[in-house]
Amino acid sequence: MADGLAVGDLAPRHMLPDTTGELHGVGGPAGAPASVVVFTCNHCPYALAWHDRLMRAAQEYADEGIRFLAVNPNDADRYPLDSYEAMRQRIEREGEWPMPYLRDESQEVARAWGARTTPDVFVVDADGRVVYRGAPDADHGDEAQDARWLREALEDVLAGRPVARAETEPVGCSVKWR
Repeated sequence: MADGLAVGDLAPRHMLPDTTGELHGVGGPAGAPASVVVFTCNHCPYALAWHDRLMRAAQEYADEGIRFLAVNPNDADRYPLDSYEAMRQRIEREGEWPMPYLRDESQEVARAWGARTTPDVFVVDADGRVVYRGAPDADHGDEAQDARWLREALEDVLAGRPVARAETEPVGCSVKWR
């Protein structure tokens, strides 16, 4: 896979604002059995197709203590639908999400992690190590997939097992770099 974090790497720790301005820690150990970091956006059809599946997973794994974070790194000058204001409007329109929607204005976090697509999903274990990286499941067009690859990774982490399918190819729109 390309540059950026690989399975087994320690995730760097960053602070990013959500749509209300509250700062959230991204990466590193967070006192949770695992954290899921999803690089996503408002305009990509792949990100939108996987959105509901990722939201369901975030709701369902909240009781297990799993943190989910959505990070939008896209260049808002070229893609106004991905601006901070558009993110806030989306949350207002859709109602509260089960995960904070964070803005990576400088793109520093996306670069440090090596995010390539929206979505690009990372699972970080309690020790702060990347244990899964890739797509939520095998087919953005098949709702029945229900973020299967992500769920399998989380079940492995919760059971204390190595993640069986630790890496898949992220599929989606490219991150829109400045």
